[in-house]
Amino acid sequence: MFIDQIRIQAKAGDGGNGCSSFRREKFVPKGGPDGGDGGDGGSIILRADPQVDTLVSLYYEPIIRAKSGENGMGKQKYGKSAPDKVVPVPVGTLIYRLPDVAPHDPLKFEDEDEPSPRRKKIDPKDLELLADLDAPEAEFLLAQGGRGGKGNIHFKSSRNRAPRQYTEGTPGEEGWFFLELRMIADAGLVGYPNAGKSTLLGALSAAHPKVAAYPFTTLHPMVGVMDFPGFRRATVADIPGLIEGAHRDVGLGHDFLRHIVRCRTLLLVVDAAGSEGRDPVEDAKKIREELRLYDPLLARRPWALVANKIDLPGASENIPRLEQEFPGVPLLAISAQQKDGLESLRRFIDAEVGHPG
Repeated sequence: MFIDQIRIQAKAGDGGNGCSSFRREKFVPKGGPDGGDGGDGGSIILRADPQVDTLVSLYYEPIIRAKSGENGMGKQKYGKSAPDKVVPVPVGTLIYRLPDVAPHDPLKFEDEDEPSPRRKKIDPKDLELLADLDAPEAEFLLAQGGRGGKGNIHFKSSRNRAPRQYTEGTPGEEGWFFLELRMIADAGLVGYPNAGKSTLLGALSAAHPKVAAYPFTTLHPMVGVMDFPGFRRATVADIPGLIEGAHRDVGLGHDFLRHIVRCRTLLLVVDAAGSEGRDPVEDAKKIREELRLYDPLLARRPWALVANKIDLPGASENIPRLEQEFPGVPLLAISAQQKDGLESLRRFIDAEVGHPG
């Protein structure tokens, strides 16, 4: 299961209470106060882990709780502090704070017709961006654990020889948060459904996306790693097929478009043969317009045309039309199925976004 958006509730551990105690020992009259401090509560930390590529673990456990610190004890025994709870998330996770309007129990609603909060639509205006974990091992303190209380040993003085005062531990922070994954890749394969993006990703890298001899649409992005000579590499993402109106959230819309934002260069894959009755020139124009309407910055991102399926009839007539309609734009004619022209595409990707592994 691929989960790239999730709402969670986080509750850090409470601090332990301080202790009010007096030393009672044989041959030690008026031993004085000896209450120890409480331990600190555990904090909740999100850490970007390169080995994690989805938020599915939080989908099944949307409530994150850290342990509370132990209470202080007599004989100046301090309570044990709770360990921090470190939660691994994918690299490229954005962390937003939600307003305190969510129900306390994320699994129940008073109205049974309401969708689960893990799937309920969220108004972007309600979101406050807290952090962007865009690098491996990057960390963010999601909820600070409470501080332990002071024992009565801290309140003795020359005027207060037998203090009974102590302080309670402070509660740990809690709140509702929204996590969104935006996949990080050097190059993104963008195009209409059945243009051959999944086949191309499988031919370029060791990724194994689903491919078949019948039309279908990929349901979630996939990332493959390409290795080049000289210990260089690049990551390529297969962005599932867009449709017209995707910028208005038509179809899967924003569910896929947000994964393009981090790509350094875009590869527009079109069916050069028009094997499904589509015009590759019109497809390329519409894809460019969808990207511009979703985010004007995407329209200025470096891009190239990948004319796929040149082994099918009709491709030879459409290649000159693409060159004429998009002058100055790199055009790479390939057949992902027959692995024809892939070496030129590899060299192009290496020159554009290749980097030391």
